[in-house]
Amino acid sequence: MRKPSKPPARDRVISDDELARLALSAGGDLGKVTARAFHAFLFAIETAMRAGEIVGLEWSRVDLQARYCSLLVTKNGTARDVPLSLRAVELLEALRASQGESGVDLVFELASRQLDVLWRKLRDRAAVVDLTFHDSRHIAITRLAGKLEVLELARMVGHRNLNELLTYYNAPSTELAKRLD
Repeated sequence: MRKPSKPPARDRVISDDELARLALSAGGDLGKVTARAFHAFLFAIETAMRAGEIVGLEWSRVDLQARYCSLLVTKNGTARDVPLSLRAVELLEALRASQGESGVDLVFELASRQLDVLWRKLRDRAAVVDLTFHDSRHIAITRLAGKLEVLELARMVGHRNLNELLTYYNAPSTELAKRLD
């Protein structure tokens, strides 16, 4: 008797059209939970953070000036600092502006289960097929691989084994060919 083989890794990316439909479906009012769920997806694309890391992110662990956030709890049990792109900082600043002086420390003010339900409703309403929230991690790692060295990328996304990056990184052959010139 053999252990069943793993299914093939997902390689779903998002098109500009799908992203636009999701944005339209979510709306721009960050006071509403659906807009914050989409905002979390955009933040995930910028940072390669997992959904659980995003919903657990606290303002006290975010340094917008130094452009990083500290994660105390991660999937592999090791704390890590995540550098923030200028776009990620813009997304966080928009959230902070929408919250005012609410006194809530959670950045996205969403629970894990709530984000999952909101994401599915948002995706279905936008008629986007076969896109999971976790696909944002794949999208982010593929994009970041063009900007960071392998060891830097592994550190940013929390992978200790470089082979784990191969699960997420799927650059098209045409892109690789351009880099050869």
